[in-house]
Amino acid sequence: MSMIRDLRAVVRPSSRVSLRKDQGTSYDTTRDPASPSAVVDCAVYRDGARVESGKPLSPQEAMRLVRRDGGFVWIGLHEPTESEFAGIAGEFGLHPLAVEDAVQAHQRPKLERYDDSLFTVFKTIHYVEHDRLTANSEVVETGEVMCFTGRDFFITVRHGGQGSLRALRHRLQDDPELLAKGPSAVLHAIADHVVDGYIAVADAVQDDIDEVETEVFSPGRRGGVSRGVDSARIYQLKREVLEFKRAVAPLLRPMQLLSERPMRLVDPDIQKYFRDVADHLARVQEQVLGFDELLNSILQANLAQASVAQNEDMRKITAWAAIIAVPTMVCGVYGMNFKYMPELHWKYGYPVIMGVTVALCLGIHRTLKRNGWL
Repeated sequence: MSMIRDLRAVVRPSSRVSLRKDQGTSYDTTRDPASPSAVVDCAVYRDGARVESGKPLSPQEAMRLVRRDGGFVWIGLHEPTESEFAGIAGEFGLHPLAVEDAVQAHQRPKLERYDDSLFTVFKTIHYVEHDRLTANSEVVETGEVMCFTGRDFFITVRHGGQGSLRALRHRLQDDPELLAKGPSAVLHAIADHVVDGYIAVADAVQDDIDEVETEVFSPGRRGGVSRGVDSARIYQLKREVLEFKRAVAPLLRPMQLLSERPMRLVDPDIQKYFRDVADHLARVQEQVLGFDELLNSILQANLAQASVAQNEDMRKITAWAAIIAVPTMVCGVYGMNFKYMPELHWKYGYPVIMGVTVALCLGIHRTLKRNGWL
């Protein structure tokens, strides 16, 4: 059981890989130039060790070795076409419906059981770096990893430019005792790897939400009233969180099934560790749902603050209009050019009228200011 106790350390690095570019995260976005097909890697594993053949193996050759000498084959593919995948599907007896889903991609995370295989779909999430969140910022990118788990084979079909499994394969190869458990150990490692990515993305998205929240509730520059932020930024962040939720929420049920329901293709020692994956996934789901609710509150608060700021502006405009109405009225009266008007020919008429006008304006200004209109 010592191997099982070390399972998490093998499939999960000792310190989580940050999503920030300055910490050296890299993503495999291209196929191997030497490979003319969608096959990224194909290897046979026997007794937990990779069988070295001295030359690249085709999926058909790898399967013949497994059927002859035992072990299992792990084939990794990147965005295969229907024709590229047809031969592999026929060789391993994959169900046509699962094959169709694997080729077309854009599938909902799920777990499907067929006669001799399990078909699992994971959505991978990658945080997109940006200096400052804008209305056009893309916060997360999604990809897909589809896994076919059989008695003596494991096939991964990857879609998207991120989420490479190459480093994960190397880490598993460094622990022969774990790989000896068979394809179900690889399935757990991939599930744990994907969910670890969710946790890291959730932490990064939390920083963006905190930034927007701080701006919304920080004091404004005028009158102590916050002027709010661009609502389009909040909407953009809500769309990205929704994309995140679509990847996380549907996966919880498959992980619970893998951890709770006995399956002949999943080693019992490995199955219990799917509970850890399901637990972390549930925590991420709670975070994502919290993000959605928090963004709704932030959006409502931002709109309310914008409305308050507009009302404040309208009150000031109305107050100044009331002040300007006094000299406008006086000028209108004395601009009618009647011959017999009070004080029209009086020596002190002009300064008296101007003084009265100024006094009235100052009085109105003081009253409005005391009432908070200015």
